[in-house]
Amino acid sequence: MIWSILTFGVYLAGMVAIGLWVYKRTVSQADFVLGGRQLNSWVTALSANASDFSGWLLLGLPGAIYVSGLGEAWIAVGLASGFAGSWILLAPRLRVYTERVTDTRSGGDSDSLTISSFMENRFNDPTRMLRGVSAVLIIVFYFFYVASGLVAMASLFDMVLGLSPVPAIAVGAGIVVLYTVLGGFLAVSYTDVVQAVMMWLALLIVPVLAISLLGGFGGLADGVGAKADGLMSAFGGTSLDADLGTWVSAETFGWVVVISGLAWGFGYFGQPHILARYMGIRSVKDIPKAAVVSVSWAVSAMILAVLVGFIGIAYFDTPLGDPEQVFPRLIEALSHPAVAGLLLAAILAAVMSTADSQLLVAASAITEDVYKGFVNKDADPRFLMWVSRGTVVVVAVVASLVALFGDSSVMDLVGYAWAGFGAGFGPVLLMAVFWKRMTWAGALAGMIAGGGMAILWDFIDEAFLGWGLYAMVPAVLLSFACMLVFNGLGKVSPQMEADFDRVEAEIKNGGRDEEPTTTA
Repeated sequence: MIWSILTFGVYLAGMVAIGLWVYKRTVSQADFVLGGRQLNSWVTALSANASDFSGWLLLGLPGAIYVSGLGEAWIAVGLASGFAGSWILLAPRLRVYTERVTDTRSGGDSDSLTISSFMENRFNDPTRMLRGVSAVLIIVFYFFYVASGLVAMASLFDMVLGLSPVPAIAVGAGIVVLYTVLGGFLAVSYTDVVQAVMMWLALLIVPVLAISLLGGFGGLADGVGAKADGLMSAFGGTSLDADLGTWVSAETFGWVVVISGLAWGFGYFGQPHILARYMGIRSVKDIPKAAVVSVSWAVSAMILAVLVGFIGIAYFDTPLGDPEQVFPRLIEALSHPAVAGLLLAAILAAVMSTADSQLLVAASAITEDVYKGFVNKDADPRFLMWVSRGTVVVVAVVASLVALFGDSSVMDLVGYAWAGFGAGFGPVLLMAVFWKRMTWAGALAGMIAGGGMAILWDFIDEAFLGWGLYAMVPAVLLSFACMLVFNGLGKVSPQMEADFDRVEAEIKNGGRDEEPTTTA
């Protein structure tokens, strides 16, 4: 216990120290929301990874492999493919477009700091519905996203330190809010780098310790094979029966499971907290290096997480009651308490690195897209920064209340958020940066159709179809279809065409030459 308290205390103090370090570099709303677009390749890459994977990488994925074997890895394959695709297709154009396309209502001197403001500026939306609807979706979904992270944080504090939910959430949320309020985007990005390193090292150290005890990879394979046949099959056939306490034969996976797993990858094209890293990188010239670092980290980390799941099958004689505890249980079983404290802190890092990013995006949407967008468009940048800081606190308080008092049906809404963002924003953003003739009408139709179908699909499928297909698939297809059908209701202005041509030219030239004042 004492070692865990010490390591957790040092880790949390380090996160606050980073916030204090970048405090003086955050002097305007642009700094608070996107760090002044100063991030270098390494910081952008690792920050994108840490803000993305959260506790799923260290708890969810190993737990899924532990239950059903290799067949659960299709989601990881889809995520790796989607992550690489978003870096290649979306990151360069989104970085250039969000800075070059400005708000004509403010005299053309305000670039796009959020996804909502980008969509309004890109299409010169006369109705302003693009900004309003997208901001509402972001704010609502992220309240539940942040709340889910706080619930996971409270569970970890309970397991390691024995804290009840109220003090656990108060401590966890308090630390996240403190360094986010102090340093905004830069604080979140720098802490994410530390957290990404901690997560990856933890995923490396545990398999190294375990495989040596199991007698190498041969011993690991024998241990898995001794528990049940089919655990190494990519199409399933085996599953853990909690009542019987053993692995039993199950139906093999069909095309629905494979396609659903792969479809998770499309979510990367629409997650605002990940897209913010693409928008905040120093230059489009830094994106290829960042992409290599980011995708390499993601692929290797998911491979190690899959390995952890198999190690749990071979190592524990008695099946675990909670499969998602396989990684923490291995940490406690294999390492000295001092080392265990550091490795368990990596799980906390995974949860915090996602919660802080989502908290910042939700606060930015309220300040930039609601307050500045509809209440006070001429607000001073420094004043907006302080409004954003206050909004971070408010969002955290509301999310904490949802985490403490929300029932299971409320928390289940988080499951729709990945598909909702992926299908609501992903197709629209891809078409926005690649289709010159796209209009605000097509964008609005695609966003509403994709996001709406992502939310409603499970009910439709359960009531009428029974396919079990992941909502991302029909929602993305419907979004693209609605964009094409309704696009003609809008108009492409000469300014929109000129902006598109200017961005395309800059992308082909490798990005505008820039002389950054710092190398964050």
